[in-house]
Amino acid sequence: MRICIFGAGAVGSHFAVRLALAGHDVSCVMRGPHLKAVKARGLTLRVGDAGFSARVTASDDPAALGPQDFVISTLKANGLSSLVTGLPPLLHNDTAVVFAQNGIPWWYDIGLAADHPPPPDLSFLDPGGRLRAAVSKDRIIGGVIFSSNEVVEPGIVVNLSPDRNMLLVGECDDRRSERIERLRAVLNEASIASPPAPRIRETIWSKLLTNMSMSVLCLVTGQTARAVRDDPALRDVVPRLLDEANSIGQSCFPEVKRTTRSGPAPNHKPSLLQDYELGRPMEIDALVRAPAAFARTAGLSTPMLDMLAGLAIRQARDKGLYAG
Repeated sequence: MRICIFGAGAVGSHFAVRLALAGHDVSCVMRGPHLKAVKARGLTLRVGDAGFSARVTASDDPAALGPQDFVISTLKANGLSSLVTGLPPLLHNDTAVVFAQNGIPWWYDIGLAADHPPPPDLSFLDPGGRLRAAVSKDRIIGGVIFSSNEVVEPGIVVNLSPDRNMLLVGECDDRRSERIERLRAVLNEASIASPPAPRIRETIWSKLLTNMSMSVLCLVTGQTARAVRDDPALRDVVPRLLDEANSIGQSCFPEVKRTTRSGPAPNHKPSLLQDYELGRPMEIDALVRAPAAFARTAGLSTPMLDMLAGLAIRQARDKGLYAG
């Protein structure tokens, strides 16, 4: 199967190695020193003491890669505009595009089930409707990633969550389809767990409940998730944030699994904080602004999250990382 990972950073590079070693024809759209290293030496994935290397076709020009069976976009939400011009050369009539990202996706209202409450205006996630014009409904597959990775040097990615590496996928209208079953089988065979996700937006919310509260709290405090969870000064703050986040998710999916502060927290910095510290654009709109819009539409009072969102936006804007 021909599979292109578009935006192969840490997570995308991990998936690329796994899929290539499973025998697929894998190509990557990447750039900079990472691209140069991959062209010269291939991609290396480290998991604990084990190392896995694979040769993939890599380029910063999608036109050099040709049509694909699946394109898996692992771009950050704020970097998706590059798909507008980058996708066409990768598509044939049946190519599906998996949008594997954090937060509320630009396509959220496309194929929305009749029992879902009316969503807010999310046009700010796709300024000018450029993605909507470039990607038809029949190509869209939703994706939710559960995997922590880091590019430790060009061409080398380390997996930080060896016991939890998943990519859950589903059609944007939640229909059962042969291509979803085929894609899930490919992922599972490549040691990328892909259990069924009957309602992909419910899965999106399940992950977002943590990102929109804990990840943003890590951003404003500069601490890892474990440090935030274990900080006595935040003992009463964390459950209140999670309660508000849960109320938003459950306004869309009453059965969505509630997120609590039980269980161990990962001792690493979420991508939102990593991007801030590295001076990279941040997924503020998808992780913060969009959930806040859902809360307003549902008539929910979320003072803790509103304050956290304001602090996060101000912090990002002061560093020149947010123009919204």
